[in-house]
Amino acid sequence: MNKLDPARLAGYEDDFALWSAEQAALIRAGKFDRVDLENVAEEIESLGKSDKRQIRSRLQVLMLHLLKWERQPAERSRSWASSIRDQRQAILDLIDDSPSLGPYPGQVFERDYPRARERAAEETTIFLDLFPKNCPYTIEQILDPDYLPGQL
Repeated sequence: MNKLDPARLAGYEDDFALWSAEQAALIRAGKFDRVDLENVAEEIESLGKSDKRQIRSRLQVLMLHLLKWERQPAERSRSWASSIRDQRQAILDLIDDSPSLGPYPGQVFERDYPRARERAAEETTIFLDLFPKNCPYTIEQILDPDYLPGQL
């Protein structure tokens, strides 16, 4: 970062990258009276929200691929299996970094299932009504690294 100019600090709305660097420098220097506390607090809160959004997005992709895996056995590929594995691992990595998010996938997967169902219908030749209306998998199955539906 360029040297901190205490006479002229970047505005939150004007240059976010510079504002962020300046706020970090102010905090490190102990100049808390100059810190834009409201916006710093808002940004810290948004970090947790970002992890939750990422978990929800990855859950949707994971459920989409589980549905496709189950309903299109002739189309199964290493790519689908890899995506299933990668989504599970990414969710578990987020939870490892923030253990308080551990219960979150179980709280949201049923709410996010309809979008996964819609996407499965869009991406296949299978009509929406032929996919279960309610999620056919438990959260334990969804996150289980060894679970693939339709396997004997």
